[in-house]
Amino acid sequence: MADDDDEDATTWDEFREAVNMTPKQLDRWLGTDESKEVGQKGGGSESVGHRSGRHIIRILEKRKADLTSADYAHMRKVVGYVHRHLEQRPPGDVSETPWRYSLMNWGHDPEKS
Repeated sequence: MADDDDEDATTWDEFREAVNMTPKQLDRWLGTDESKEVGQKGGGSESVGHRSGRHIIRILEKRKADLTSADYAHMRKVVGYVHRHLEQRPPGDVSETPWRYSLMNWGHDPEKS
């Protein structure tokens, strides 16, 4: 059990580092056309990243004690995605690129410090 607690604590820390948008910022972003236009569609009209963003908001709005194993699994997925995607940064100004918009769907704005 202690190993699970350690893994959850690490996941929490990594998730909080990867997700640098507040629930309100992310919710506002997910309502934009730019947000809806990027990402892979997983068989429906909503992209995987857009759906992930909605899950991230629910996670951020929960108390840490109320997080489920499914939440922790999604948090690990978010951390992995953000880290992989950051390594693929295109050259030049990225402020209005699908690369940045996709990251923002996953709760990370690379333009924030």
